[in-house]
Amino acid sequence: MVRKPAWAVKIRLADAQALDTIGRMETRVREPVVAGTFYPGRRDALAAIVEELLGEDVDRRCAPLSAACGLIVPHAGYPYSGATAAAGYGAVAAQGRPDIVVLLGANHTGSGGAISLDDHDAWRTPLGDVPVARDVVARLSGEGLAISTAAFAREHSIEVHLPFLQILWGSTVPIVPICVQLADRQTLAEVGDVIADVLGKDRHGLIIASSDFTHYEPDETARRIDHLAIEPILALDAPRFFSLCVDDRLSICGVGAISVLIAVATRLGLTDTSLVDYATSGDTTGDRSAVVGYAAISFVRRNHG
Repeated sequence: MVRKPAWAVKIRLADAQALDTIGRMETRVREPVVAGTFYPGRRDALAAIVEELLGEDVDRRCAPLSAACGLIVPHAGYPYSGATAAAGYGAVAAQGRPDIVVLLGANHTGSGGAISLDDHDAWRTPLGDVPVARDVVARLSGEGLAISTAAFAREHSIEVHLPFLQILWGSTVPIVPICVQLADRQTLAEVGDVIADVLGKDRHGLIIASSDFTHYEPDETARRIDHLAIEPILALDAPRFFSLCVDDRLSICGVGAISVLIAVATRLGLTDTSLVDYATSGDTTGDRSAVVGYAAISFVRRNHG
């Protein structure tokens, strides 16, 4: 019998029954909500901008990742954070192709619980449909993570990453969408342990934490604050990162998602960390009076490759 931790919320009977009827229901697709705003809404325009952001030299190897890896990438509109996100994806692509992608999104709406799983069959972008790994969703829900599609209804932090995955590896790599609010530190650590256990060390998965960093501070201030926050991330020091964000009331929107990723990375031995890229919105707009910070940070297993 699986022991449920104190934070776990049992899924409703209706959700459990839905999971048992996979293949007997009409396909349920999560439609895009920020196509045409955060990124182009037309297929050709979207493909062109993602190709341009990734650049010609990005490695699109079909060989699988040699080991799981992690990535923090931003989720603002492509004109602002797209280049930083692309740098992060380029770093992962150089390692190989994942066989599953866990997307830990920030929760900007407050809908759903502290940790919310999505159980659609697929997520749609103008580039096509990306399948959800329903078997992994079922295992995570069995460990106590709650299913709440409401958390994803108007949330952009996961959707904006799908076109990068699609351009790099097509629409066949399954995803596991998880919305993460700012819960207590113990809860976030336990969720990370659950995800690491379900994925296992032998799976070639990519675990993404979707987060922007400091919001609406002068450029010099944002850069100083963000690099203070990035230091414990690179050290895999989740308690120090969490305490810094909470005690100093930092405006990093994905504190919960990043904390979960650090826990997963620690459990899976992804101890080779690197700041791949950092920028602010001021680099795009030229207005440095009130910017948003963006970072791409990779987590891989030491001596990987």
